[in-house]
Amino acid sequence: MAGHIIGYARVSTNEQDLTAQRNGLAALNVPEDRIYVDHGLTGTNRERPGLREALAACRAGDTLVITKLDRLARSLPDARDIIEDLTKRNVKLSIGGSVHDLTDPVGRLLFNVLAMVAEFESDLIRARTREGMQVARAKGKLRGKQPKLTKSQEAHLISLYKGGQHTTTEIAELFKVARSTVYRIVKRTP
Repeated sequence: MAGHIIGYARVSTNEQDLTAQRNGLAALNVPEDRIYVDHGLTGTNRERPGLREALAACRAGDTLVITKLDRLARSLPDARDIIEDLTKRNVKLSIGGSVHDLTDPVGRLLFNVLAMVAEFESDLIRARTREGMQVARAKGKLRGKQPKLTKSQEAHLISLYKGGQHTTTEIAELFKVARSTVYRIVKRTP
């Protein structure tokens, strides 16, 4: 690989760990100081600071290295946009050690097939999540966001508010809620 090697790694949640991807990039000879990362950002979100920095670091003749295509993009349009940008700037793409020549029709075909599989996986994850939420809701285990205050606390809050002797800020501090919560409770109470 001529030029510099730039690595990119991403995890969708802050609880996930980048160790496996960092190790994979290191095994592919990416220097530690040239690995750009994103924490807690999905592949469908194009606004990723680490990706933006990695793409900005790439110059003609460089190679962008990722361990798997779904770390780069989870939708076919995003993957194509990124590849179009890399191709225009004469930057190669290495996925798990395989360098794809994106100027070659076969290379573009293989990349598009991989991008379609990544998008398909993302769609499956969303479908399974929705299905799981429906099952949990049906069993009464997924009830949504719980109220900040009990009914008796809300009644006390309303009486203090209507009494006029306390400001909204004081009431919010007393109940350890935001002022917007106080306004919301007052608004929905007849």
